[in-house]
Amino acid sequence: MSVPFKVYKRIGDLRKLSTKEFSATMLIYADGFIDDAITSIQAIKSNSAEDIAIYLLISGTPELNDVASLIDERTYIVQITDGVGWGEGMNALMKLANSEYVIVMDPSTILIGDAITPTISKLSTKEFSAVGWRGGLVNIEDDWRSVDDKGDGEVDVLFSYFLGLNREHALEAGAFNIRAIYYRNADMEFGLKLRQAQGRLWQLELPLKQERHHGYHDTDPTYREEQSKKNYDRILQRFRGKTEILSPRR
Repeated sequence: MSVPFKVYKRIGDLRKLSTKEFSATMLIYADGFIDDAITSIQAIKSNSAEDIAIYLLISGTPELNDVASLIDERTYIVQITDGVGWGEGMNALMKLANSEYVIVMDPSTILIGDAITPTISKLSTKEFSAVGWRGGLVNIEDDWRSVDDKGDGEVDVLFSYFLGLNREHALEAGAFNIRAIYYRNADMEFGLKLRQAQGRLWQLELPLKQERHHGYHDTDPTYREEQSKKNYDRILQRFRGKTEILSPRR
């Protein structure tokens, strides 16, 4: 059965999704639980202006349900049938985005108000390379093995539930690690890469809520823990002890 969006076998085949320019582009990755992505995108449309684009990447061949109904002049869908890891998929979308700012967003995150305008407003000051909803400071006393949420303010890392980026800064810093096939801790690794590249990160309270995070709770526990550990081990190996890259303690 044909679908009204682009379908490729591999991520390397992916081409430009749109030539139209937007003020920001939402980047969403789904490797299942398509209904969550549909709900999340509908909430974006209800709480954002028409100059905000939405890119949805579907990895593998999950049940698509009514996802095609989302397509309009600012909503673009692409499917990679062979599957693609989280980091590589997000990087591909980021490179193709026709906007100065991109917002990485998990399908479990729901806008309950306009979270996009204040995010772009903060990014547009040019003081910060990343602005997000949840994050924190690396706990040095815990030997870099945990992160403390200190609320609004400058932070070391931000999580990919809702993560606004200056697209150029993110790409210059190397974007997400393509070895991160699973999302967990990949966002933290990226935050520290951004800090190392002199980028600053800001945590901001926003009108968002999180529904059941299927990517965590409904993923095979062995796979989840193995991939999370791989991602975090890279953080420890590359960054632990480099306190000079961290933001001011508070």
